[in-house]
Amino acid sequence: MKIRAGYHISYDCTQATPMIVTLDVHSSRSPDLLTSDRMRLDPDIPANTYRDGFGNTCHVIQAPAGRLTMSADFLIRDSGKPDDVAPDARQHSLEKLPVNTLVYLLGSRYCETDRFTQIAWSTFGKVAKGWPLVQAICDYVHDRIKFGYQHASPTKTAWDAYTQQRGVCRDFAHLAITLCRCMNIPARYCTGYLGDIGVPPDPEPMDFSAWFEVYLGGRWYTFDARHNIPRIGRILMARGRDATDVAIVTSFGPCTLAGFSVITDEVPSDAAAMT
Repeated sequence: MKIRAGYHISYDCTQATPMIVTLDVHSSRSPDLLTSDRMRLDPDIPANTYRDGFGNTCHVIQAPAGRLTMSADFLIRDSGKPDDVAPDARQHSLEKLPVNTLVYLLGSRYCETDRFTQIAWSTFGKVAKGWPLVQAICDYVHDRIKFGYQHASPTKTAWDAYTQQRGVCRDFAHLAITLCRCMNIPARYCTGYLGDIGVPPDPEPMDFSAWFEVYLGGRWYTFDARHNIPRIGRILMARGRDATDVAIVTSFGPCTLAGFSVITDEVPSDAAAMT
């Protein structure tokens, strides 16, 4: 299948403001791009592009005083298959984990493992390790947190989501990641596009989505505690320890979000044939 995706995001700055922008499709999906995923800036200002320590493509810019608009519109090929499911995927003992996965066992800004260790082991200590354990954690988080855009907060941590029992997709991901780490399963935060493909349309405006990946059976698998079902058409943008590492914009000065829209639509087969 083919998917059209992109964004149109505007910020108002009272003064020139440095920013790090992480909006590109992840390099692992670059071979699937049918048209260029190029960030356009209005006004046209220079950007210093680099690859961060997690493999994400980032841009350093100096937003001018006034309004800055970032946009992209591209086509990407997708398998059309739902997320992989592997009920027999085994959990690795700590000493057998690849060393580059160990950072995803540690606490981080939004994932306070130290506050959850006792809760995690008392809740999931008797669940079979591996895939069943991760699925049990997803079921628990999915049932505990009530989703609502009005519950979004940039400072909300996994502990806040756990105690308040409400949040948005990033809060589902943070809580599930934290519980997985407490149970010795490497878990990393993911952000990207996830349109309503293969599911009933959501009446809410389209937004970027958050999910997570765990390391089982020698590879990383996708899980999504908010939706809690395999989904079609995920387009990964960035991975990291938590939302801190993959923020779409990190500003080093005051700025105000002035406009935000995201598109992720399957291209009908007749339109795709003409592309």
